[in-house]
Amino acid sequence: MDSVGLEPGDQIKVYVLQPENDEGNVVLSLRRARAETTWLVAADKQTDGSVMDADVREQNKGGLIVNILGLRGFLPSSQVGRAYAGTLESLVGRRIPVKILEVNRKRNRLIVSQKAAEDEDRARKREELFSRLQTGSTVTGNVSGITSYGAFVDIGGADGLIHISELSWDRVSKVTDVLQLGEEVTVKVIKLDPEQSRISLSLRQLQQDPWERLVQSMPVGSIVEGQVTKTKKYGAFLQVLPGIEGLLHISELSWDHVERTEDVLKVGETVQVKVIGIDTARRRISLSLKQLSAPPAGVVARSDQRADEYPDIEDES
Repeated sequence: MDSVGLEPGDQIKVYVLQPENDEGNVVLSLRRARAETTWLVAADKQTDGSVMDADVREQNKGGLIVNILGLRGFLPSSQVGRAYAGTLESLVGRRIPVKILEVNRKRNRLIVSQKAAEDEDRARKREELFSRLQTGSTVTGNVSGITSYGAFVDIGGADGLIHISELSWDRVSKVTDVLQLGEEVTVKVIKLDPEQSRISLSLRQLQQDPWERLVQSMPVGSIVEGQVTKTKKYGAFLQVLPGIEGLLHISELSWDHVERTEDVLKVGETVQVKVIGIDTARRRISLSLKQLSAPPAGVVARSDQRADEYPDIEDES
């Protein structure tokens, strides 16, 4: 009796193996009773959706064998946590949180999920995160995903999106030119949508707005150097500061008539131009190449020309 921790008078649960054996005795099993009780506990845990710890014992073709509540369970590879999807062997010997998905005593079948446990934990953290986050706050996280339109950042409980337009004041062609997967980054929260569980983030808004520098360093009439970033039928765009492009209208390329912008400027070319207009509200800067020189004899230069007299062209910078 002492070997199983029982004393006379103890009340215990037993499993009836045989109502009566050859000697007329009832055959009982304490071990079987305990096992059956454990299966009932497992069924209760499945019903209430509890998150439990499981010890990973070994890996097989379809997933991982775990020990949970003293029972042998199976963790399919499709239910392994996202971070370990391709490295199941790294979980062997570790204790991990899981939820029970299926209990079938007759078939000795116990299926668990690490992914479901992580999703529940993440949902709880997401709720806590939205309760304390505020638009305008600064947070630190790790880049968890990269797409053509931006980067996702895990900020502890939820992923926020930095749209490609919010990566830098400079033009960004590829997200990977600015961020790499797993990189730690500090960002600003610019929009929260708790109902859709969406968080919009910005990297560039933690940097100085180049337009603040522009107003100070490039007043109207100043001569600046710019690089041609693209040409259009109505003119060319030049980068005059990191993150700022100005429009050099085709009419400001030369005192002579210009048929095609490409006849005067090529993409990548660096030229000096004159600032002839700044519209800070619309974030537009107008440039001139021809006004660096005096007009030819017989040509009257318009001294009253203003930036807002240009055609209403959307600034594609």
